[in-house]
Amino acid sequence: MALVSAKDMLTKAKAGKYAVGQFNINNLEWTKAILLTAEELKSPVILGVSEGAGKYMCGYKTVVGMVNGMLEELNITVPVALHLDHGSYEGAKACIEAGFSSVMFDGSHYPIDENVAKTKELVGICESKGLSIEAEVGSIGGEEDGVIGQGECADPEECKQVADLGVTMLAAGIGNIHGKYPENWAGLSFETLDAIQQKTGDMPLVLHGGTGIPADMIKKAISLGVAKINVNTECQLSFAAATREYIEAGKDQQGKGFDPRKLLAPGTEAIKATVKEKMELFGSVGKA
Repeated sequence: MALVSAKDMLTKAKAGKYAVGQFNINNLEWTKAILLTAEELKSPVILGVSEGAGKYMCGYKTVVGMVNGMLEELNITVPVALHLDHGSYEGAKACIEAGFSSVMFDGSHYPIDENVAKTKELVGICESKGLSIEAEVGSIGGEEDGVIGQGECADPEECKQVADLGVTMLAAGIGNIHGKYPENWAGLSFETLDAIQQKTGDMPLVLHGGTGIPADMIKKAISLGVAKINVNTECQLSFAAATREYIEAGKDQQGKGFDPRKLLAPGTEAIKATVKEKMELFGSVGKA
């Protein structure tokens, strides 16, 4: 199955009161684990790629080639979108050219007028190519791939202003952060989320920083219009823990070193388990 825009899967998710998971990829093993899990659970899925991860994997064209090859070789039949995560204006254009099926332009750090102007231009390009586009209002807290936000609650009026440009989905700050949540975290602002949904109507909303948010908050966010939830840190943690355990167990080849295929296998299985847990929580299982 070829890459698809995220529009159809997210429209169905919002109407059906479930969310599609975006799981960030950093290498072949992560991508394979996520795709196989999505196929097993018959869940639509979004593969997220940060600009840093894109550079690490040799560039956006390499990422597109790898993912398209896996879709064919693994006989993936569920809907899969390849999405730029927290992209710059230039990064979004580069991913469009490279063959991504979806992009995010994160203009939240610009004044609202500049965010609107740049988003509007990218919406026009994506519409002409049949791609989905995500915009952001109100920065997400924490740090991800060098993008730092203090965390804030978005202005519902500004959310409407950006949503009216025709974006496919909208990420709005509601107190969520990237990375692990501190013990003193105040939680999600459902009052803000409800106000944003009232202003943006049927538009699918996006919750970044899905790692560590309690299950009851996840479910309530979905009930208030969230149709896409991003997960990255949890996959990083599970992959690292499983890989570390394998190394510490000393399972090398009798002094010859580690076979990378065996070394990375436990981490790959850990990511599968993490993705499965999240897809079940988000309610996307069987929705392909």
